[in-house]
Amino acid sequence: MIPWSLAELLPHAGNMILLDAIEHCDEERIETRLTVRNGGLFNRADGSLPAWVGIELMAQSVAAYAGCRARRAGLPVELGFLLGTRSYQCNVDHFPAGSELRIQASRSLEDDSGMGVFECRLLGPGIHVEARLNVFRPPQAARYLQDPVHD
Repeated sequence: MIPWSLAELLPHAGNMILLDAIEHCDEERIETRLTVRNGGLFNRADGSLPAWVGIELMAQSVAAYAGCRARRAGLPVELGFLLGTRSYQCNVDHFPAGSELRIQASRSLEDDSGMGVFECRLLGPGIHVEARLNVFRPPQAARYLQDPVHD
C-alpha cells in the first residue's frame, strides 16, 4: 500500500493529475490505474480520451514512481521531464468512457545524471499500448529551471 496521495507524489496539480490510484510500486516498477470519465481536460465530446493521451498517462506513472522513490528516501518530490517516446504502439484511436485502464512502467535504465528509460504498457478492455519513455530528472530541478544557461 502506498501511504501518499497522487498529489503528494506528482509535480502536477488539480485536473492535470489524470491517474486515479497507484496499485503497486517497488524499486523497479509501478502500476497505476484510472477509469476514463467524462469532463476531463482531454476528453472528446463522447467522453473518450484520444489515444495520444496514453503517453501522458505513462509519463505520470513514471513521475509517480519517482515520487514514491523520493518519499521513501525522505527526499522531496522533484520535477522531471519527458524527453521523448519511442515505439508508441496503440491498437485503438481512443480510450472509451468507462474504460478501466492499467498502466505499467518498468525501469530499464537510470544513470546518476538523471537520465532514465522506462518500458511502459497501458492495458484495458480491448486496449493494448506499449512505448519506451526517455525521461530526465535534473539534480536540483528548481535551480536548473532558473539558470539562464545550461551545460
